[in-house]
Amino acid sequence: MAEGYLKHYAGNNALIYSAGIETHGVNPMAVKIMKEDGIDISNNTSNDIDEYKGIEFDYVITVCDNAKEKCPIFHSREVIIHKNFPDPSKEQGSEQFIINKFKEVRDSIKSFCKSFVKNNL
Repeated sequence: MAEGYLKHYAGNNALIYSAGIETHGVNPMAVKIMKEDGIDISNNTSNDIDEYKGIEFDYVITVCDNAKEKCPIFHSREVIIHKNFPDPSKEQGSEQFIINKFKEVRDSIKSFCKSFVKNNL
């Protein structure tokens, strides 16, 4: 979700890469609730962070505590920013409850990304 919003808000002002310490694929519920907000992430991929070794980043943003703890050091001049968001795919409950959790996290990520682009790019 963060990749979708960062690309949306940054436009042509930045190259946005997205990766994780594990690959799980793009969650169909994330695709659905992002599309409701006008952002299409259906063609996004789940990439492993090791694919980006050798790239010098300006910023590295981690969006969960697990990633922060395990994220490799890139040894470039990047600024590391950490913002922990809950993982809505781990929620238990009714379908509507889970949809609402995805929307809550989506809205938090949206706000973070909008602010990040405004203040840093």
